Amino acid sequence: MKYAEILLLAALASPAAADVRASGPAGFEVVRTAKVAAAPAQVWRTLVAPSHWWDGQHSYSGDARNLTLVPSAGGCFCERVPKTGATIAHGHVVFAQPGALLRLSAALGPLQAEAVTGTLTWALKAVEGGTEITQTYVVGGYVRSGAERLAAPVDMVMSIQFDRLVAATQK
Repeated sequence: MKYAEILLLAALASPAAADVRASGPAGFEVVRTAKVAAAPAQVWRTLVAPSHWWDGQHSYSGDARNLTLVPSAGGCFCERVPKTGATIAHGHVVFAQPGALLRLSAALGPLQAEAVTGTLTWALKAVEGGTEITQTYVVGGYVRSGAERLAAPVDMVMSIQFDRLVAATQK
């Protein structure tokens, strides 16, 4: 099943999640926060290795091992699809501060086909007993069917990715 089909099915099957902070015809914001029992440096090492935690079902190749991330300004969150020879730039790093913040300009999945800008941020904050991770995804621009229709399915997919990141930091 293609990434766009998964989002469409999720939109039809899932009610809006509580993590959609705002949505309207021109955009939306989804946010997730969790505390993990790992130091910010360990969380960072996990975060910048998406092949170890991103759900391959939400990729073009179907295999997270095909994902790479270069964690410096201008670096690519990219994917290769060996079967077809395709390559995909899911996003580009606009801010990287190891152990603290990673921000990508990223219109993910089917949003690439729309006239939108997506800003995906992971903020890491040292707290007693570990790290607080906050994932924020803000999308704005023109979506032919209306951005508010995509907020819930995008939130669902981003929640899956966030939960996998959190679990991977616990290993």
